[in-house]
Amino acid sequence: MTGREVSRRGLLGLGLGAAVLAGCQAGSSPGSSGPSPGSPGSAPPTSTTTGAQAGPAQQLVRAESGRPEVALTFHGAGELSLTRRVLDVLAQHQAQVTVLAVGTWLASAPDGIRMVRDGGHEIGNHTWSHGDLAHMAPSPMRTEIERCRDELDRLTGGPGTFFRPSQGQYATPAELTEAGRAGYARVLSYDVDSLDWTDPAPERIRRAVAAARAGSVVSMHLGHPATAAALPGVLADLAGRGLRPVTATRLFT
Repeated sequence: MTGREVSRRGLLGLGLGAAVLAGCQAGSSPGSSGPSPGSPGSAPPTSTTTGAQAGPAQQLVRAESGRPEVALTFHGAGELSLTRRVLDVLAQHQAQVTVLAVGTWLASAPDGIRMVRDGGHEIGNHTWSHGDLAHMAPSPMRTEIERCRDELDRLTGGPGTFFRPSQGQYATPAELTEAGRAGYARVLSYDVDSLDWTDPAPERIRRAVAAARAGSVVSMHLGHPATAAALPGVLADLAGRGLRPVTATRLFT
């Protein structure tokens, strides 16, 4: 990774209120398209009592299995009505996804992550407050990760399968280190940005997701109306190209 640019802000409604959260901006490529098949490393912890990993977490960006699968990943925040709309569309298309939850959303609207869990989708950690993680010192950075981890554990019975940093497409070495210390073996980055955080016309989101290929990880958001509007078309487009949406764990297995 050679640099990181944060140049956008997204307004995500957080449960009972609203807060301005920085969008998850694409940065420089980490220099690798992702791990080879069978190399995701050891399984992630299933409880917060597992303790820190032996070293930094492994960054996953794109799978190399060759299977016709993609992982749609959703940043978990926003109004519950939008979450329900997205989950209803996914159920209609029998699609499984991975939702990386923001801690403040968990605290203000806990039913959201329970709906995700009850829908059979995968859950992960997207920091407590969606701050500019890359510019934090190690201690507050780890607090952001651990506080969300603990709230996930309280609400769902586990810390989530992956960690994803906020305000960056790729994790920095410091973020990988602190994620490992917080107990996460894998950090889930992405190679395709749907641009749904800008709430453009649904057709623009569909065009952005059209960049996905077998093995891609696509970044989307629960809390934006354009996402819910575009999703039926996105899923139809993927099906038309023979690509099946799966959880990130399935993609990297």
